[in-house]
Amino acid sequence: MKREDQQVFKDLIGLTKPGLLRLNVFASIGGFWVASKWSFDFWLLLWMIIGCTLTMASGTVINNFYDRELDLKMERTRNRTLPAGRMKPMSVLIYGIVLGVVGVTVLFTLVNVLCGILGLIGWFAYIVVYTMWLKRTSTWSTSVGGISGAMPPVIGYCAVTETFDMGAILLFAFLFLWQPAHFWSLAIRRVEEYRAAGFPLLPVVKGIKRTKIQMIPYLVLMLVTVILFYVYDLTGMFFLILSTILTVFWLVHTIMGLYAKDTEKWAKFNFLISVNYLMIVFIVMIIDTSRM
Repeated sequence: MKREDQQVFKDLIGLTKPGLLRLNVFASIGGFWVASKWSFDFWLLLWMIIGCTLTMASGTVINNFYDRELDLKMERTRNRTLPAGRMKPMSVLIYGIVLGVVGVTVLFTLVNVLCGILGLIGWFAYIVVYTMWLKRTSTWSTSVGGISGAMPPVIGYCAVTETFDMGAILLFAFLFLWQPAHFWSLAIRRVEEYRAAGFPLLPVVKGIKRTKIQMIPYLVLMLVTVILFYVYDLTGMFFLILSTILTVFWLVHTIMGLYAKDTEKWAKFNFLISVNYLMIVFIVMIIDTSRM
């Protein structure tokens, strides 16, 4: 493969934000496993992963298209494909639309109608509500944007159950509540970049201390959510104990942030906690899913 072709391939992958995709795909597998209780259809799992991944990738690609001018203003994003001028905007938009059409079609036809609808809701929430509207106008962008981020495990779960029940609600709540504390930890570290780019994020508009305080209720509710997984017999005792310990640890560290002298160091560690927390909890959820 020529160097130019390698760069194009690298850019096509980069536009999908693979780091974000990996976490969300893993979450969708976790939701699928909770519903299947270790007795699953391999092909259904495969089509769910493909459909969910392509739908999410469509959202991230179109997000890159829509944010290309703002990305130029931030050190962290100015070398992305579009700000760097390595691809034409219209080509990226078409790429994103094609991914979305294929992804949603797979969900509707090879998984089930409910998953197709959930995929469309997540896509619409991410592109229209979050990217086009709230990201540029409101501090609520992070919280409301969590709707799309919470869809993958729900899609995985509903691929098996074909119904939106308490299991789906708890999986949605878990991912929805995880996202603000995760993203605000990054936003605190990059607050001046976001301010210069004109994004009205919570730490930019209300300040860092207010942002730290606002993380706390999300984590308290997430603690309640992981306990309810056990109460509703979706997971076992091992999950209950470990997820409770990890959630309390994250909550305590977040509260300690109110008194931290080095906010940069605190925010960096809080962000690392959030990433590893999600991966560990979903691994344990898969291992300790309540079996039939």
